[in-house]
This record gives sequence, structure tokens and C-alpha cells, in this order.
Amino acid sequence: MSHNADAIVHELHVEFESMLSYVKDSQTATADQVERGLFRRLLSLGARLMLLFFALRTAAAVRDEHRLANGEMLPYQAEHRRQYFSIFGKLAFWRPYFYRPGVGGRSPLDQELALGADCYSDLVRDLVEYLGVGSTYAKVADCFSRVLGLELSTQAISDLVAEDACDVEAFYAQQPPPPLAGEAALLIIQADGKGVPMVRTTPAERKVRLAKGAKPSRKKEAVVTGLYTLAPHPRTPAEVVASLFHPERVPVALASPRTGPQHKRLWATMAGKDAALGRLAGQVAQREGPHIQQRVALPDGAEALQDRVQQHFPTFTLVLDFIHADEKLWDVANSLFGETAAQRMPWVEAQSLELLSGQVPQVVTELRRRASLAETTTPQKTTLTQVANYFERNTAFMHYDQYLAHGWPIASGVIEGACRHLVKDRCELSGMRWTKDGVENLLRLRAVAENDDWVAYRHFFQQQRHQRLYGVSRTAPDTLENQALADPEPPLQPRPASRAFIMPTLVPHHSAQPQKQAA
Repeated sequence: MSHNADAIVHELHVEFESMLSYVKDSQTATADQVERGLFRRLLSLGARLMLLFFALRTAAAVRDEHRLANGEMLPYQAEHRRQYFSIFGKLAFWRPYFYRPGVGGRSPLDQELALGADCYSDLVRDLVEYLGVGSTYAKVADCFSRVLGLELSTQAISDLVAEDACDVEAFYAQQPPPPLAGEAALLIIQADGKGVPMVRTTPAERKVRLAKGAKPSRKKEAVVTGLYTLAPHPRTPAEVVASLFHPERVPVALASPRTGPQHKRLWATMAGKDAALGRLAGQVAQREGPHIQQRVALPDGAEALQDRVQQHFPTFTLVLDFIHADEKLWDVANSLFGETAAQRMPWVEAQSLELLSGQVPQVVTELRRRASLAETTTPQKTTLTQVANYFERNTAFMHYDQYLAHGWPIASGVIEGACRHLVKDRCELSGMRWTKDGVENLLRLRAVAENDDWVAYRHFFQQQRHQRLYGVSRTAPDTLENQALADPEPPLQPRPASRAFIMPTLVPHHSAQPQKQAA
């Protein structure tokens, strides 16, 4: 072991003895005080262990010559310093640098250690981004500061999210289709839009009070899509009405157990409807096969989205979300009877049963009849006519009696939930304003997390980054935890260095925010 490594090992022994003394001398301390003190000392111990790791690898590094992929040789020049922002703190170490004028320089140890282009460790990136897809960047920075004593700016977090979201599309493009054993007979697609508050490119006019219907911020639509398979679950119109209006009367074992969505995949993008549906079409193509018996599309009632769904998915049967249709009936009931009248529920229940029984024309006729009555007020006429027109336009998508008999879903609960938890719950937090690129990058990583692909994507991203930086594929080792459990002996046997190297150092936490790592 080198002299520098010996010095670090000595410091580690001293620090560990200090930890033992701390515990032994804490006879009057509370459990919380000791736990917090130990945590800080363990972070310091981890930092010195990382320094030992870098010292051993630097000592073992070859310093004769470095051969490039084209066969050209670079002579050793000097030891170059590199920063490493780890979960234990900011470190600095030196590694051999090879250089030839007119060719450039390389640090082969960077490739061996699978380092990125900047100073941030993969563990730091992983934690920052996983927390960042669920909470504000300011909260993430505060968490790192309070828990780990590490200072991260919100801009640095935003940059990491942008950099590490670059391979999400490629990740999903190379994924194989789900195993057939876990698939079901119905192939279901859903689509909807959700507004995201955007940063204004020009200052908004200052107003003392907003006009009726005016929005406090400018929004741009994120198009959310969902894809999954589902086992058929036939129901009757009466059963659906009972579940909506009298759930307390529905026996628990009224129907056979129902399986949920299989291999659900969610996505959200700011690139527009055609881009979102075009990507969805590619995902659908992967899921097609003889096991798929029927295909159902459940967009919302927006005509523009319905038209595009039909263009992109001509083999799918488009179904109008029944919950949207039912809400229209409640609008009519509120207008006719008032929002607190007891007559509302029986009326809506009766009309809902008509819709579910395939009697859409009859419901439209009833709405128009009421609109023509002399006692009907102008606001009521307007609501009745609008809802009648809506049902009439969507009649082709409202054959609910047939859909229920086939066992199809008739509500877009999956995509409604996705609009909420994939977009709204993160992008519409208090004071949120986004740039198009900023929210697009966030939504990509958020979809990875929601689809439970986080670990697989991190591995894929690291492989792709390694290929971009070093021009070679990265050998995927076993996890560090498994290596440590399998081999308790130190895995590193350093070769004697041909030249001396500089002692790795801890960088004080109050140092400036680390920048992109220079070559």
C-alpha cells in the first residue's frame, strides 16, 4: 500500500476510535443526539473511505503510455486534479493524465471509474433526481443541506434533470414487449390533456383584479397518454348505475373478481397531441399480437383529441368516457332543479340508465323537449341544448350497452389519475412556472418513476453515457453490495506506481458550487 494510502488508513483508524469513544462517553445523551452525531461522523468516515478508494486506484494506474482507439500512443504528462461531489461530501483526487500536442489529452482512470463529464457522483444524481420528480427543486436542495450538509443550487438540480432525461426515449424504444403470460385480451389506450403554468416570455399586464374567467397564469397543454391491457369484465347497465348512485347497496361479491391494468405505461409531453399519439402508436405496435382480441380507445370528450385518436388508431373503437357524459347530466339537473334539490339524483340516475342501455337518441329527444317548453328559462334552454348537442355529436362513441356486454372499460380513470399525479401534483405546486424544456425533462423522468422503471433506466443511462464519453460499452459489474457480501477481503491490490501522485483531499463544504468538469 502506498504512503498516501497508509496515511488515509491511519486517519480512518483514528476516526473510528473517535466514534467508539463518542458512543462510550454519551451516557447522558439522548438517542436522538447520539444518532445525529453518529450520522455526521459516518459521513466523514465515508468521505475518507472514498479518498482511500481513489488513492488505491490512482496508485495502481499505469503511467507508461496510453493507447487510443486508433492505435496512437499518448505519453504520460502529469497528475491532474479532479473534483468528485459524493454523497459523503466534496472530494478531490489526482489521476494520471496523458497528452500529445495536436491530439489532445486523456485520463484513462476516468473511464475505468465510469465517471461522468461533470463532478457529480451517480448516487448524488440518482437521489437528487428521484426526489426532484416528486418535490420542488428548492425542497430537494433544502433536504440535501439539512440531512447531508451538502449545498446544491436549484439550477444545478435542474441541469442534472435535463442531462439525465436525455435517454428516456431511447430507453423505452429498446425495451422488449411485456411477457405474454402477463398480458390480457383487451388493448386499451387513453389520452387527455392537462394545463401546465408556463414562464411568460413577456411581462404580463399588471391588473388590480382579474376579469371573470381570466386565468392568473398562462398555461400550455401537456398531453398525457396511457397504454395497458385488461381482462374483459362484463357488467349490466343496472350494475353500473347501482355502483355509481347506491354503492352501499352493492354486495361485495356481486361480480367475479376483476383484474386491474396489466403492464401499464404512462407518458406526458409538451410536444403536442400528434407527437404524443405518434409515440403511443409505436408503443401499441409493440404490444400487438394474437393475444389481443379487442382494442379500445378512451380519450376525453375534446373533439380535436378524438379526431387525432381516430387518425392514429383506426383499428380501435373509440369510447366516450361515461363519467364525462354523466357530468353533463348533472349540469342539466343543477340547471333544472337547483344544486340542492332532492329531485336531481333520481333524474340523473334515470337518464344515466338510459345512456348505459344504449338509448342515447331518446335522452337527446328528452333534453330537446324540455328546452322547448315555455316555462324553461333561457339559461336552462342553453344548458339543455349544449348537452343535447354534445350527446348527439358523440352518439357514435356512446354504445355503452355493447361496451358493457363485451366487458370493456367505459371510464378513463387511469388517464384522469395520471393527469393528476403525473402532471398536476408536481407541475402545479404553489408558485410553479415552467419553461417548455424544463417541464419536458421533468415529465420524462417522472414517467420513468411512475412506470416503476427507475432502476432499469439509471443503468441504461449510465451505459449510454459511458458510450458517448469513452466510445466503448461499459461492462456491467455486479452490485457493490453483492460484491462486498461475497468477498470480505479488500478487492484492490494496487501495483506500485511508476511516479508519485498527489494526496487526495476533502473539499470544504463551503466551497463554491462545482462546475462542469474540464477534460
